This record gives sequence, C-alpha cells and structure tokens, in this order.
Amino acid sequence: MADWVFSIVDSLGAAGVGLLIFLENVIPPIPSEVILPLAGFRARVGAIDAQWVWPAATAGSVAGALVLYGLGAWLGYERLHELAGKRWFVLSSRKDLERGHALFARHGGAIVLFARCVPLIRSVVSVPAGLARMPLWRFTVLTAVGSGVWNAVFLGLGWLLGENWEQVEGYLAPVSTVMLVLVVLGLFWLVVRRLRGRNRRGGAHRAR
Repeated sequence: MADWVFSIVDSLGAAGVGLLIFLENVIPPIPSEVILPLAGFRARVGAIDAQWVWPAATAGSVAGALVLYGLGAWLGYERLHELAGKRWFVLSSRKDLERGHALFARHGGAIVLFARCVPLIRSVVSVPAGLARMPLWRFTVLTAVGSGVWNAVFLGLGWLLGENWEQVEGYLAPVSTVMLVLVVLGLFWLVVRRLRGRNRRGGAHRAR
C-alpha cells in the first residue's frame, strides 16, 4: 500500500495528501496511519511543501466527513426509524435507535470531537451526526479541531522518525485491528439481538 501512497504524495504534493485523507474518511480501509507519517517524512526531506501539508490533510478530513454527514442527513432519522420497524431490517430496533439518538442529542459534540482520534470510528461518526442534524457549523468546527489534532500528531511523528516513519503504522496496526474486530462483533451482536427480539415477539403473538 505504501508504494501507491508514495506515488500520489510525491506526484501531487500537499494536495495529494488532502485527497488521500479525504478518501480515508470516506473509505476507512485506507489508513491515515500510513498516509500522514509518510507525508511528514516527505515534508522533512523537502519533497513536498511542509507549510501546506497539515492544512491540506485537515481540509481533506473535513471534506470527507461532510460527505458522510450529508449521507446521514439525507437518510434522516425519521426514515431510518421507519426502516428499523421493518422485519427485514436487522441492524437495529426502533428502541435501540431511539436510545442512540437521545445519547447523541445529549453528548454529540463530545462524541464527534473525540471520535476523530479513534481509528475507524472517526469516519463513521459523521453519519449519526447527520442523522441527528447537528448544526453544520458546529459539526464542521468540531471535526476540524479533532482531525487537526490527529493529523498534527501523525505528521509530526513522521517528521521526527524520518526514514523510519513506517514504525508508526506498526504501532497503530494492532489498535486498528482491535477496533475493526469490535465493530464487526458489535454489528453481529446487534443483528443477533434484533433477531432474538423478533422471535420472542413472534412467540408471544402465537401464544395469544
């Protein structure tokens, strides 16, 4: 993966970093843990303009987050709530969706801000923000702040480590793997819980 990241960064410079970070937000399997340290290293050796790397990366983060926010806003809470009542919709029940919506209504700002520093979660958190119709200006500011901190840390690590920038991915890879496993297990648990609840309601209905 590093080879094609190298080619894009060296060909497009800071704009390439912004493009890759945009894609990383929209397509989570592209890891910023590779892109940002590499960009920091290339900025250190003068291959790309150091003063534009962080702004480009942060702009890419915000742009990608806005795409997913728009997806959530387009889907809408009411539409998703209606889908959750369908028998074939196994990802969530209406009750779970209502609880999640209430939680986001109370603590959405903190969730968006701190989730930007959590692998995988930093991408998908934009969707519930859109569903909750968090004010766009607030979502944008929180995303810029959280993503800006994340980007600065990993660009800085790449700068400091120099040619050993790949060590950053080595340290973070287990964390990303654990997060992916937890997300998959969480989705599996939601599906199982939904199916069990449906079976219980079906049994109670037949008993009556």
